[in-house]
Amino acid sequence: MLANLTTPLIGIVSTTAIGRLGEPALLGGVAMASVIFDCMFWLFAFLRLSTVAFTAQSLGSGEIEELPALFARGLVLAALIGSALIALQVPLAALLLDAMGGSRDVTDAARTYFSVRIWSSPLALGNYVVLGWLVGQARARLALAVQIVINLVNMAATALLVLGFNFGIAGAALAAVIAEGSGLLLGILVARRLMRGRLTVPSKMLFDRDKLMRMLAVNRDIMLRTASLITAFLFFTAQGARAGDVTLAANSVLNNFLLMSAFFLDGLANAAEQLCGQAFGARDKGAFSTATRLVVSWGFAFALVVMVVFVLFGPALIDMMSASPGVRSMARDYLVFVIASPLFAVFAFAFDGVYIGATWARDMRNLMLASLVIFLGTWLALRGYGNAGLWCALLAFYAARGGLEALRYPALLKASFKPS
Repeated sequence: MLANLTTPLIGIVSTTAIGRLGEPALLGGVAMASVIFDCMFWLFAFLRLSTVAFTAQSLGSGEIEELPALFARGLVLAALIGSALIALQVPLAALLLDAMGGSRDVTDAARTYFSVRIWSSPLALGNYVVLGWLVGQARARLALAVQIVINLVNMAATALLVLGFNFGIAGAALAAVIAEGSGLLLGILVARRLMRGRLTVPSKMLFDRDKLMRMLAVNRDIMLRTASLITAFLFFTAQGARAGDVTLAANSVLNNFLLMSAFFLDGLANAAEQLCGQAFGARDKGAFSTATRLVVSWGFAFALVVMVVFVLFGPALIDMMSASPGVRSMARDYLVFVIASPLFAVFAFAFDGVYIGATWARDMRNLMLASLVIFLGTWLALRGYGNAGLWCALLAFYAARGGLEALRYPALLKASFKPS
């Protein structure tokens, strides 16, 4: 859980540093570009999710020799995808920034950030593999250490480049590149030590056809599921951008609260991925069911804690993230939606972890598509209420994701653990 808490800090640190400059257009630009990178990298979150599941399942089934191969396959795929993103950076920037619908000043600032941070793509995606591989082995402390290094380097580099050398948005983006590279190097060294220096994998094992086909099938469904999730959050950001620079900036500040809450709850989802994955690999229905109940119950407890934190410290955090009076005022107006969000999101995060651990990827994909339809339908019904209607639609999206997965869970459990 603590490892996940550090993950959103790259975007938060960039937003906070630029926000101290007191210009809404610059804050909106870095917020827009950060959301684009969050979503673009998030599209390939299967690199982390499937690595967690397959690693945990290999442990549960006793296939320890498969661990180096899983790590190597993930890094090769991350390198290929990251290189493709760099090669396509010009059309990607044009397509994504135009789709966001920000003002000219905001878009120009976002383009500057994009042109630098895109070079972190293979590094950031490689860190997904590192995190998934460590979490899948229940090595949370090592995962935490790698994530802490990434974010400490990012904070130090951002402070130096943005506030010290006045490199502005380009400095914030360069800091992210440096941080991701440092984290990946450390992650490879950690993996090498865990495998006692044996990270090389025979090509026959690395490219085992059956294992590759299973990995690609699961990754395909997780990617489509994630694409639906990204669509919802990009739509949310784009609607904020169309409402004006101040609304976009205020929503971006509050989005950092959502990230903190989401990654806090996603820590429990990580536990579900590992515990359920290992139980699934061992074909232990009792352990699988117990892990599910624990994750859901602890999820509600942590959601209440996060809500209390937002109530007590929300206004102060808003002031820390922005120096603009207009942005601060609007963010406070909509803080109530952020306070309520953890309670709506509990089932979504808990059952995401369960479904990933069991590699029920096809069902995740279908239920996420249904949730996206509910989100868009809710927004259409409430769009007359402006930004408040948009936030209500987002809460409905959280509730739909968790509710649908909870309803589908008993049937999947029964089908997956049928007596042989």
